[in-house]
Amino acid sequence: VQLQASGGGLVQTGGSLSLSCKASGVMFSRNSMGWYRQVPGKERELVAIITATGLTNYGDSVKGRFSISRDNARSTVYLQMNNLKPEDTAVYYCRARSPTHNYWGQGTLVTVSS
Repeated sequence: VQLQASGGGLVQTGGSLSLSCKASGVMFSRNSMGWYRQVPGKERELVAIITATGLTNYGDSVKGRFSISRDNARSTVYLQMNNLKPEDTAVYYCRARSPTHNYWGQGTLVTVSS
C-alpha cells in the first residue's frame, strides 16, 4: 500500500495550494480518505475527510477555505486550500481508512509566510 502525497510548498498569506494524494494497493473507492496535519509538538489534527460515498467533513479552522474531493478513477484525493494563513503551516498527511485497515502517507510540507 502506498499513499503518495504531493503539492506542498511555500505560499504567501492569502494564497492557494492544491494537494494530491494518489493511492495504490488499496480498493480506493471503498476507502474513506482524509487529510490531516501536524506541527512539531502538537497532535495530528483533522483537516478534511471524504467518505466512500462522497460525504465530507472539515476541521473547524479550515471550513469555508479548504475543499476536499476525490477521483476514484485516478485513485486520488485532492485538497484545495484557499486563503491560506500562517497557522496553516504544517506537514499534511493523507490517510486511507476502511473497516479493516488504516494507512498513512508520508506527508507533504505546507509553509505559509506572513
